[in-house]
Amino acid sequence: MVIVGAGFAGLYQLHRLRALGFSTVLLEAGSGLGGIWHWNCYPGARVDSHVPVYEFSDEELWRDWYWDERFPDWTALRRYFQYVDHKWDLSRDIRFDTRLDTATWDEASTCWHLTTRNGQSLRSRFLVLCTGFASKAYIPDLPGLDDYEGQCHHTAHWPQEGLDMTGLRVGVIGTGASGVQVIQEAAKIAASVTVFQRTPILALAMQQHRLTRAEQDEAKARYPDIFRTRTETFAGFDIIRRDESALAVSDEDRRAGFEQMWQAGGFSFWAGNFADIMTDETANRTAYDFWRDKVHARVHDPAVAELLAPTEPPHPFGVKRPSLEQTYYDAFNQQNVTLVDLKTTPIERITTAGVRTTQNDYDIDLLVMATGFDAVTGGLTSIDIHGRAGTTLKDYWARGVRSHLGLASAGFPNLIYLYGPQSPSGFCNGPTCAEVQGGWVVQLLNDLRDQGVTRIEATPHAEDSWRDLVLHDR
Repeated sequence: MVIVGAGFAGLYQLHRLRALGFSTVLLEAGSGLGGIWHWNCYPGARVDSHVPVYEFSDEELWRDWYWDERFPDWTALRRYFQYVDHKWDLSRDIRFDTRLDTATWDEASTCWHLTTRNGQSLRSRFLVLCTGFASKAYIPDLPGLDDYEGQCHHTAHWPQEGLDMTGLRVGVIGTGASGVQVIQEAAKIAASVTVFQRTPILALAMQQHRLTRAEQDEAKARYPDIFRTRTETFAGFDIIRRDESALAVSDEDRRAGFEQMWQAGGFSFWAGNFADIMTDETANRTAYDFWRDKVHARVHDPAVAELLAPTEPPHPFGVKRPSLEQTYYDAFNQQNVTLVDLKTTPIERITTAGVRTTQNDYDIDLLVMATGFDAVTGGLTSIDIHGRAGTTLKDYWARGVRSHLGLASAGFPNLIYLYGPQSPSGFCNGPTCAEVQGGWVVQLLNDLRDQGVTRIEATPHAEDSWRDLVLHDR
């Protein structure tokens, strides 16, 4: 058995399958555990799911583990994965600095033939890909980018040794989750921060706070209930959505409900909102308007506030996974922070000295590419995977993703991918999916072994049925 990726999903697979007696090896491109938390080390990087929801549910792990904050940063996550490694003894079956390059199915031997970028060859009956939804960075093809003479880093490729932004002229392209986090930190110490925004992010209040050991010890009596609850909600959190309609209550009660969710922080305003926020446009607009008013109350310049939180929504609230923020909107009140609207003044090119828009030139010492990922499919299609007929997975999905249960595709026997396309993926809390979806995969593989089945493959009919459900079911 070969597993790819040492994030939550891959480590859970390794731990469970090894305990069932499978001969298992895990390949990891990075030099340490954690998946995205090995690569994410940019300033301000932290989780957007609160603890203890964002951890494994194994009592062997959580009984003696303590967090410092409700939303831990990347350094805390690295310590956590080192602790998990110590408890589960994982590294002995992990090959670090080993990126899977090609995977070719051999029908005669019913095995996958694998080669890695560093020249290793392996054979495996089953191939379990746990590459995550954000493992392949997206860098837009901006004219002149190769000519830029300053420092330039994508947030997913941040220097492991760190980078001091003090006194630098920082430019940030992109205002997704990583952009929000970098901007918050850069605004504190940089000489200037120029934010290049295409689409405003609908960021929610994190409501961060420190955690003491005493309050965690008191809470641990409830951990089993918390971990059970997170398996019963639509997004994998211990946040229960309200039963009532936003339109069935008075304006006063609706505002009071919104305020209560807002003060709870994190994803409460998204995952725990009124029942029809995600299904009724009128109800959805009430949530958006409440969010917009919160932002406008914090941003002093009305024109900047309108760019950050427009009167007309850029999209319905919640259809994109929100980001969380602490001081993001306040940063735009500072003299050293400038917001550039790329919809009215798009980037023409990157110059040797910085960024040129249709209106201005901006001199930049450090250009931060917070431009996101080739999400969900990118980590899978970046591996040269050849299925039963020789077709690559990338070509098979060229005209649209086809999968069964978001786990497997026709023509690719014994290939299973977790947290992939047409699964809950980026809308689900990662550790929850790692255990719920991952537990189903472990049971499947164990049942196949017990029944003497050596080959399994999704059918085109199963793909069509699942695709239709994903596209049309409400």
